[in-house]
Amino acid sequence: MYFKDEMTFAGRNLSIETGKLAKQADGAVVVMFGETVILATAVASKEPVEGQGFFPLSVEYREKAYAAGKIPGGFFKREGKPSENEVLSSRLIDRPIRPMFPDNYLNEVQIILSVLSADKENDPDVLCVLGASAALSISEIPFAGPIAAVRVGKVHGQLVINPTFSELEDSDVDVVIAGSEDSIIMVEGESREISEEDMLEVLEFAHTAIKELIDLQKRLVEKCGVPKQEVPQGEDDTDLVSKIETAARDRMEEIVKITEKKERNDKLRNLIKEISEQLSEDYPECEKKVAAVVEEIHKKLVRSMILDDQRRLDGRGPDDIRPIECEVALLPRTHGSALFTRGQTQSLAATTLGTKMDEQKMDELEGEFYKSFILHYNFPPFSVGEVKPMRGTSRREVGHGNLAERALKNIIPNDEVFPYTIRIVSDILESNGSSSMATVCAGSLSLMDAGVPIKDAVAGIAMGLVKEDDRYEVLTDILGDEDHLGDMDFKVAGTKAGITAFQMDIKTKEMPLEVLRVALQKAREGRVKILEIMNRTIDKPRTELSSYAPRILSFRVNVDMIGMIIGPGGKMIREIIEKTGAAIDINDDGTVTIASVDAESGLRARQIIEELVQEPEVGTIYKGKVKRITNFGAFVEILPGKEGLLHISAIDHKRINRVEDVLKVGDEIEVKLMKVDPQGKLDLSRKALLPKPDFHKPSSDH
Repeated sequence: MYFKDEMTFAGRNLSIETGKLAKQADGAVVVMFGETVILATAVASKEPVEGQGFFPLSVEYREKAYAAGKIPGGFFKREGKPSENEVLSSRLIDRPIRPMFPDNYLNEVQIILSVLSADKENDPDVLCVLGASAALSISEIPFAGPIAAVRVGKVHGQLVINPTFSELEDSDVDVVIAGSEDSIIMVEGESREISEEDMLEVLEFAHTAIKELIDLQKRLVEKCGVPKQEVPQGEDDTDLVSKIETAARDRMEEIVKITEKKERNDKLRNLIKEISEQLSEDYPECEKKVAAVVEEIHKKLVRSMILDDQRRLDGRGPDDIRPIECEVALLPRTHGSALFTRGQTQSLAATTLGTKMDEQKMDELEGEFYKSFILHYNFPPFSVGEVKPMRGTSRREVGHGNLAERALKNIIPNDEVFPYTIRIVSDILESNGSSSMATVCAGSLSLMDAGVPIKDAVAGIAMGLVKEDDRYEVLTDILGDEDHLGDMDFKVAGTKAGITAFQMDIKTKEMPLEVLRVALQKAREGRVKILEIMNRTIDKPRTELSSYAPRILSFRVNVDMIGMIIGPGGKMIREIIEKTGAAIDINDDGTVTIASVDAESGLRARQIIEELVQEPEVGTIYKGKVKRITNFGAFVEILPGKEGLLHISAIDHKRINRVEDVLKVGDEIEVKLMKVDPQGKLDLSRKALLPKPDFHKPSSDH
């Protein structure tokens, strides 16, 4: 059945239609906003995937090059593996949708989002959350939606829904908020040190707009929706569950009091194994059920311990931060390095300084641009004591690295202040709770160690929540298990002045803004404490760069002089590079960037270029080199590539018959520039610098 609905949203036309494209999918919609068009499809397998320990959902966001009127680069001229932006967008869409499926629904679900048209003004990612929700809502796939997402900017002090790419350039905030009709369920974004109150204002503003998009989907479901599949309830295993609970509860009450992670997990594994063996005669292959029931008991006991006793798994109170250790300058040959350890989470960050030529070229639908600040995050399996194959960068690593990059990028100085390309690599050596926030802290320390003139230190902290009806407890600096067993994972990074990045995932159906207010305030208090500890290790950037870092000089020349610096076929710039050993890059706007291992080489290259572009000034004395001799004078190079004529009559006060009697090719002499004629020819004089002979002075013979 074909149906289309449209509305004015954020000042532009928004339409959603179904029944025209991809009709064999379980659900398919086309969303158009401005001239950006996306196709969202949802398909579920006919049978559940047995034996899975997690919901088999895959979300794939893909950008078609044709959407922006482009042909893909590379040899094959077709779209290849997902770009970093496509991976990040896939994660952004997945996170608010995943919690909306029933717990016991295990059919494989695939959601594919295709960008069919890109107007280079409206970002497709938030449209894809709307599209994915709508496709699921009209299908028979069980889904507790609809949900929607909007992007919020703050341009010239005004909050804006779904700002354009150009508006975002002037925005203090770039945040995506997803929500249901009743609550916010996901937040991700960055800001320029905004306050906690400003952040709450953004969330309230966004939720009002989200409700409009949910109303649009409700109208769509009313016209085109089909009955939902019944979710199988499974076999009646009440008797087995009762026996497992009886065997496990007393032991579990002791196990949850063990504060050390490894010992606690070992005891849990042993308990599951013992109970499975005890029940195996009556209930063969019951280990998965035993593990599920033990996990549920574990969850209830931990949550009760937090709410009733104000005690957490590792013995801390709700607001306590784990012990922190900071160290810088660990690695002698890196340009900057830091080790940040918080409890059992440890990040080793190394900063490398590069030149303009090291910038990362980004080829996105909205156009090409270059990144001069890059952060990469690695999560090897040994960090959690596991053995796993290492097959390239995971989506999780891309997402965590991007979050840390956004937390730090707004405190990085601009090119005019610090003309370096900066790359941070965070290697997670140990993990038990927010390694992305540890990366922010380690990255900030390593930037200071490298001498990058950042305006302030940045720290990050992960907040959690346990909520039962009207009772709740916000947890500061959560463990991995507290994330897993709790109702919220809220990561907040920033300076002492304000928030620079945030990421929140909600696992409960309702999240009052008052709870978020408490979480933001506690996050600020925790962040300030961490910054105090970090500042005791290093509180400002080093004044000197590492001796192994390149030295970069940046200055501007007249754009008309660029050709002169490069020379025919690049001859001149190659000569300068060979003479000095410096790397030279020239932009179209006349910006010259010189990079060298030592300062002396860079200064020498700058001197040569400045002399090359220097305009000769009448009356100035130059030290020049004789390049050619003729019968009427000598041609002297006073500046690189600039020669003037020293006429035979201007060589000396006395009469000279032959130039060769006084000068030869290669001589270095001082000359004065007397005149520049309209054609640009230079008239030089040596005579003007010599003392005049006194013809009236008596000779020594008188």
